[in-house]
Amino acid sequence: MLRVKNVTKYYGDFKAVDNLSFSVEEGCVFGLLGVNGAGKTTTFRMIMGLLEVNAGNITLYNKKIDYQVTDNIGFMTEERSLLTKLTVKEQAIFYGILKGMSEEKILLMLDYWLKRFNILEYKNRKIKELSKGNQQKIQFITAIINDPKLLILDEPFSGLDPINIELFIDVIKELKSRGAIIIFSTHRMDHVELFCEKLVIMVRGKSILEGYLKDIKKAYRKMNIIINGNVNKEELLKISGVISVEIVVDDIVVKIQDESIIDNVFKYISKCSDIQKFIVEEATLNEIFIAKVGESYEK
Repeated sequence: MLRVKNVTKYYGDFKAVDNLSFSVEEGCVFGLLGVNGAGKTTTFRMIMGLLEVNAGNITLYNKKIDYQVTDNIGFMTEERSLLTKLTVKEQAIFYGILKGMSEEKILLMLDYWLKRFNILEYKNRKIKELSKGNQQKIQFITAIINDPKLLILDEPFSGLDPINIELFIDVIKELKSRGAIIIFSTHRMDHVELFCEKLVIMVRGKSILEGYLKDIKKAYRKMNIIINGNVNKEELLKISGVISVEIVVDDIVVKIQDESIIDNVFKYISKCSDIQKFIVEEATLNEIFIAKVGESYEK
């Protein structure tokens, strides 16, 4: 288990991370979320042991993270960290040796992942000759080539098309099934909802919301009703508990305070004609994120 307990980090007089605590179990995908400047990258660097904490402590399997355990960690930075004049093979060997792997094991794992990402033919190509998307794949491969017990991914889907995002997610799920602890950050809340179980949202270095995604959604209470049919927007707004009504393409999206409002909306809809759709959904994580971050800035 990874434990971050009451961690605070200053840069001079500026408090970048403020009494942050969370834990991540084996085989769990954890989202570290927040707007730019929230303290996510600083937190990653403290977990990696690249920055010292000013207060609190960080442990992996009840041990302080130092050079004795970093061979079990994989880290993919948001910025490109590849040596572009090296070939893919040379880059993999370089990173693998830094993680204490033998060259034989590195090449075995490299072939496996290159095949998995459908880019085996690029093994002896220089990094600078690859597209941005394929460079992103190589960066991901170098982060997981040591089969890490803890994997940290900072904006891993940046610059990827939907097909490759799905491929990345499949690999992340595979690593999760092996028991890896996976922490990632992204600005795309829809990506979080695809496979993230637990999360923390940071603002100005503080945690403003944390827990399991399913519990966060349940506690938020607000819901959406998707309607397709001949309905009157003004009549819907008159129903007590309806927060807003929006037209999205061919549908009407009705935001409600909680599930107790569903029956009243349905009673109105049942009197309307040509109803093709009536779907009740929990609020999206994007809605919750915007609401909670907005609340924190108002305090």
